[in-house]
Amino acid sequence: MADSDRLNRVRSGTAVPSHVAVIMDGNGRWASERGFPRHLGHKEGMKSVREVIEGAVEAGIDTLTLFAFSTDNWKRPAQEVSALMGLLRLYVRKECAELRNRGVEVHALGDLDSLDEQTLSAVQEMVERTRGGDVLRLNVMISYGGREELLRATQALADRVRAGELLPEQIDAEELEAALFTRGLSDPDLLIRTSGEYRISNFMLWQLAYTELHISPVYWPDFDREALFEAILDFQRRERRFGCVSVEVNEPQ
Repeated sequence: MADSDRLNRVRSGTAVPSHVAVIMDGNGRWASERGFPRHLGHKEGMKSVREVIEGAVEAGIDTLTLFAFSTDNWKRPAQEVSALMGLLRLYVRKECAELRNRGVEVHALGDLDSLDEQTLSAVQEMVERTRGGDVLRLNVMISYGGREELLRATQALADRVRAGELLPEQIDAEELEAALFTRGLSDPDLLIRTSGEYRISNFMLWQLAYTELHISPVYWPDFDREALFEAILDFQRRERRFGCVSVEVNEPQ
């Protein structure tokens, strides 16, 4: 696709966010408003996944994290969960080679043991076949929940204390972060949520402490790379202070 005006403005603006996370919301409502079954909304959303990955590469983003399936999603009707797992397997078959060709390295983060054997095998295949990609790191969050991640990390630290490997007073932010699914990753600079909902839905609760939020009114199946570029432009207009006071450039002598 030829460079768009928004993309050119992104490239000529201030720093592009290194790590962008996305809550892909609105598939079901997109389908319902058109009289389609919900699973068709999820299928249509696969096109937006490709759009955003390609847009991230064009914009120069280093890391893209997509919230694909939450721990709470297991509570949905069995037919819908089965359809979502099938779409994940279909995505691997259709997109894995293209991801590899584009230099995208995929990482699957979450409670993968909860996946059925077929889906887990497909996810592992995607990770293995894209290993070594050096253009974009893509984190696919599957069976993931922020509270569950923190509980799991706390239990892991408690086990280390019980084993005598760690003193309670040695537990700090660095030790906790090393026990998270996202260990070794920078925190997201920008979180995008589609469908106009103003909540983070148990997503990356520790990591989003100082992340800039962009709420898009469009449903996920209608979210494309131009919408991604607009979110980045919005980010570039922000002043990030991380809890500090901004410094005046022209202070009196």
